[in-house]
Amino acid sequence: MLKEKRKQRKIRQSLTWAGLPLVAVLGWLYPWLGFLLLGCMVGAVGVAIFRGRAWCDWMCPRGAFFDLFVRPLSQKKTIPAFFRSRAVRVFMLGLIFTMIGIQWYLAWGDGAAMGLALVRILTVTTVVGIILGLLIHPRIWCHICPMGTLSHWLSRGKEPLSIGKTCTVCRACARACPMQLKPYEYRLDGTMGDNDCIKCGTCVAACPRRALSFRSGHGEKEAGLVA
Repeated sequence: MLKEKRKQRKIRQSLTWAGLPLVAVLGWLYPWLGFLLLGCMVGAVGVAIFRGRAWCDWMCPRGAFFDLFVRPLSQKKTIPAFFRSRAVRVFMLGLIFTMIGIQWYLAWGDGAAMGLALVRILTVTTVVGIILGLLIHPRIWCHICPMGTLSHWLSRGKEPLSIGKTCTVCRACARACPMQLKPYEYRLDGTMGDNDCIKCGTCVAACPRRALSFRSGHGEKEAGLVA
């Protein structure tokens, strides 16, 4: 089941990853492509309002690229708590939008130059993400990505992962999670309170006790079946 789920994710990600080099590489020749980045920004926030960070699973070209091409070469180390701190996230959010704002102010009225500013930001942050991904973990950038941060804040209560009483804390969910989250830690709460969940369903497929689901009330139903 886990193998099939990962296969499905790869198929979906294969449909979107090319959007990253399209903008980050060809954008230097055709600056107007940079405005596609705005579409991704709107998409990430829009989806977060209804489904949490689901955009980051496979709809985000950069996230898909990291999973498909960086993950096989990554050291896959534990992501330091530093990268998940509120202070770092707020700093990165402010830094990126300040840089975009300054460049747009200087280039205002010149569409190509404004598009190139977005290409420049995307290229630099992608290079940083690849380096961090290779040295630490492929999805480490997703924890400090400005749009990921906004999605994180908007995700509270949106399609939360249910953890049933059949959970035995085997930690199979944590080992499978591409974001290095730990659903089992929320067993007593019944739902996972970590808003960085990208709704990929990998943990659900990995659970040997069928204790996880994105369906409301699943945990209670499963507990009743076992009892």
